[in-house]
Amino acid sequence: MDLTSVGLTLTTSALAVAAVVATVWLWPRLSARSWRAVTGRVGVLVLCQALTLAATGLGVNAYFAFYSSWGDLLGTDTGTAPITIAASGLRVLSSRTVPGGRIEQVILPGPTTRLSEEAYVFLPSAYFRDTTRRFPAILSLTGYPGDPRNLMTRLDLPGRMAKAIALHQVQPTILVMTRPSVVLPRDTECVDVPRGPRVQAYFADDVRRDMIEHYRAAEGRDSWGVLGGSTGGYCALKLAMSRPEAFSAAVSLSGYYKTIVDGTTGDLFRGDKGVEHRNDLMWRLANLPAPPVNVLVTSSRKGESNYDATERFLAAVKAPMRASSLILPSGGHNFNTWNRELPQALPWLAQQLTVP
Repeated sequence: MDLTSVGLTLTTSALAVAAVVATVWLWPRLSARSWRAVTGRVGVLVLCQALTLAATGLGVNAYFAFYSSWGDLLGTDTGTAPITIAASGLRVLSSRTVPGGRIEQVILPGPTTRLSEEAYVFLPSAYFRDTTRRFPAILSLTGYPGDPRNLMTRLDLPGRMAKAIALHQVQPTILVMTRPSVVLPRDTECVDVPRGPRVQAYFADDVRRDMIEHYRAAEGRDSWGVLGGSTGGYCALKLAMSRPEAFSAAVSLSGYYKTIVDGTTGDLFRGDKGVEHRNDLMWRLANLPAPPVNVLVTSSRKGESNYDATERFLAAVKAPMRASSLILPSGGHNFNTWNRELPQALPWLAQQLTVP
């Protein structure tokens, strides 16, 4: 069975329950002081704990999508693939109707960066009623390593957008749902790596161009926003602040403000202090002209490690940049917290976008 299959999780959970029941049933027979009885007691206890841990681990992995396969879990899935661009450009892999519109699974090519990534595009019903109209668009990013399906299954961005449109809270808006890690397993932190993958340019230039040319997304900066959680939140802020000619607004859910460099990222700056500084959002606020963008940042007073940094970021923002905050009394770095913030955060972002 696949590592993330429901069948494997249910089977392992059933075996864990059966092991506990069997242990209770057999325990009187294992109460003797002989070495066989002692070995039996140790064996059934170890079996119960192993199955319980396995069932819990499989459930957590299926929910958060940490590992996608057995090879990924065991570290044996180390193969790579060349970066290729389909001759026909953007490719639609699947399409399905959902309440309020349609979701298409696509491959977004990057002709200028030579990168490409899978994404899911939500097209509101109005997109099909008016075939000459252009629409605002929101680029939505997961955390690292991330699975773009989580933006639908865990956060329900298409459902939330469809509901906001139906309630006339926002105008019909396209969603582009993907992950920031376009060269997995490496975490590039949306950096244009010197002599490496130009991830920031991929999102600001190639992805926008794909959507403008293939999906009638509006072209101007005022029609584009970006939203993300965790690493995606940092990327959302950085894209808006670094490329204000491409994005006019951003929402960062539990994002941070400086590039993380660790074993998953490798050397992102190659000794170039200028690149390092430009990817530090606090350095940008202190040393560069403020960009004309509007951002919303979220955190929690209890449970989020970015609370103090968020307060410093808000205090450092100066005109023409504008910043708002959504601070919960408590909430961890997880989907539950973001689901509490999105009913306000997603409409807020869509309301900042306009189409000439």
